[in-house]
Amino acid sequence: MSKEWTMKPLGEVCDILDSRRKPVTQRDRVSGPYPYYGATGILDYVDGYLFDEPLVLVGEDGAKWEAGENSAFHVDGKCWVNNHAHVLRPHRDTILDQWLIYHLNHTDLTEFVSGLTVPKLNQGNLREIPIPAAPLPEQKRIVAKLDEAFDGIAKAKEIAEKNVANARAIFESELNAIFTKKGEGWEETKLEKVLAVQPQNGWSPPAANHSDSGTPVLTLSSVTGFRFRLDKLKFTSAPTDPSRNYWVKNGDFLITRSNTPELVGHVAIASGIDTPTIYPDLIMRMNPQQDRMLSRFLYYQMRGTTLRKEITGRAHGANPTMKKISNKSVKALPVVVPPIATQSAIVEALDALTEEIQHLGSIYQTKLTELDALKQSLLHHAFTGQL
Repeated sequence: MSKEWTMKPLGEVCDILDSRRKPVTQRDRVSGPYPYYGATGILDYVDGYLFDEPLVLVGEDGAKWEAGENSAFHVDGKCWVNNHAHVLRPHRDTILDQWLIYHLNHTDLTEFVSGLTVPKLNQGNLREIPIPAAPLPEQKRIVAKLDEAFDGIAKAKEIAEKNVANARAIFESELNAIFTKKGEGWEETKLEKVLAVQPQNGWSPPAANHSDSGTPVLTLSSVTGFRFRLDKLKFTSAPTDPSRNYWVKNGDFLITRSNTPELVGHVAIASGIDTPTIYPDLIMRMNPQQDRMLSRFLYYQMRGTTLRKEITGRAHGANPTMKKISNKSVKALPVVVPPIATQSAIVEALDALTEEIQHLGSIYQTKLTELDALKQSLLHHAFTGQL
């Protein structure tokens, strides 16, 4: 840190206006023009305000600070702030708002979090957080550099996100074009007519037998997202029967029979299983006749818009957030059956597109990691006087 800098407790460089924080009950939360802030941002808009000036808000949720999910941010103008955020008015002749925000969001503050059951960054500890008080011109210079750098990082992230989104859009367009246009010699039939194994529900062992070890049991998440996730497991100590049909094998075609309206009916093909594993009651297992329908061709067909609409339209349930599709409805789904050679060519093309998207996704994740590391490096240099 530069010799010109001093460290001051936050309570000396900010007014803490927590005494004016008030919760707004659901009954009192009348819709209006003023933002109602919580610990992480705007929760609602209400017909009243507590503050009418630029402020810095700091979330008090200690669990988030301990997890590195720091939450200090700026608000401007008329607003209401609930009692889950500290309200700071920086002494702007000493500390810039953005300097304070950058520092709080960069610094490990776990030592200031207290409480075992409900960890919090309480006001007393908040006041003691050391803040580097660089000369104002130095703060302005460094903040300007960070703003410029972070703007560039945000644009780089946006470009990477667009590349992935464009690749996914191309995939979806190609997928839907195939099953919309169809082709010569394509037979239209019901799903049950091409299945060697009709849809069968799995088994969910009693909750009392949940264990840290034992027989692995797939969860709903193992199929959600149109990819098989063998890491999404639970374990049971319940007695099992090797002769029952609730065992999943590599190559089995799986479909979720219950989930939210958007996620019900997701499909995946089991792979990587090297120990006896159970699939649960909320998943159905079925397998096509391989001389009639390739598993991966069926997989892609059931991802297309046409069958997705059929599946979500046939899913029912009193709970609006959880729908179920029956075995009977799945068996009655309308499918198309091209010649096997055509199916194979389509699968090869869609597999290649999928591989390209996965490659772009990997590049994107690497880019995000690199950009996040760059941000942390810039902040470290900033607050050690090296920027």
